Amino acid sequence: MTTYGKQAGERGVELVHAVGENGGARVHPTAIVAPEAQLGRGVVIGPWCSVGPNVVIEDNVELISHVVVDGHTRLGAGSRYFPFSTIGMAPQDLKYKGEPTRCEVGARTVVREHVTIHRGTAVGSGLTHIGDDVLIMANAHVAHDCTLGNRVIIVNNVVMGGHVTIEDDARVMGSAAIHQFVRIGHAALVGGVAGVEADVIPYGSVLGNRARLVGLHWIWLRRNGVQSAEIHRMRKAFFTLYPKGASEDGPFAARLEVMRREFGDEPRVREILEFIDAPSRRGLVRVARGDFSTAETEGA
Repeated sequence: MTTYGKQAGERGVELVHAVGENGGARVHPTAIVAPEAQLGRGVVIGPWCSVGPNVVIEDNVELISHVVVDGHTRLGAGSRYFPFSTIGMAPQDLKYKGEPTRCEVGARTVVREHVTIHRGTAVGSGLTHIGDDVLIMANAHVAHDCTLGNRVIIVNNVVMGGHVTIEDDARVMGSAAIHQFVRIGHAALVGGVAGVEADVIPYGSVLGNRARLVGLHWIWLRRNGVQSAEIHRMRKAFFTLYPKGASEDGPFAARLEVMRREFGDEPRVREILEFIDAPSRRGLVRVARGDFSTAETEGA
């Protein structure tokens, strides 16, 4: 990785066009890039962007315009950032005292307009991490110490508190709000305008102003090549744990053991069981009351 930057001059920055080896970085004259920032080959930094001194930008990243990248932040190769997004800024946490915490964004991730992604905190993990091939749509907020897996889709206006974990392939629909420390499992679906106060199991589908579990993300399973026989087994396992019309006040532990005994050999069911067994700050999201067996939510 080659380092490119701007030297002191007019307004504290000499407006130079940084061109490196093998077609290195292209920096618009109006952009402000700290001399210490590290820019890879093929990087494009558009008009009025700002890049701080502790930023590492890997190959073929594009900051389209008016993008601010600050803090100890690393942008993965081939990722793109649309106007007025801010990456690696200080967290909205009164306990934060300027510690050199980090922010990382994975390869080929796309961050749309007005998205805010804050770096970690010293009292948390110290890292906000976003995986590869993620899409974060306009006006979403990723708070300090959050972890997003690969291929996650975050739709417009989603907000999340600190320390949220969203596993690979999950979908969070528009204007959903996720409470701090919540875990969203692999390939789960959070419906639009849902308030998620507790953990969502892998492949789970939640809907409602206060999110309630309405089924599994059946459509994602079918679209991703899961065979009908396995989906049938997953359906039986799910309704063993959450019988039709079951209340969350029922003998959940007993049903969990039946599910474990009868379906624990299925890899995706085992994944759900491991998620439930893992430590949690928030507990599991409540199941919807009534018959939700026909609930089918499309997702993105």
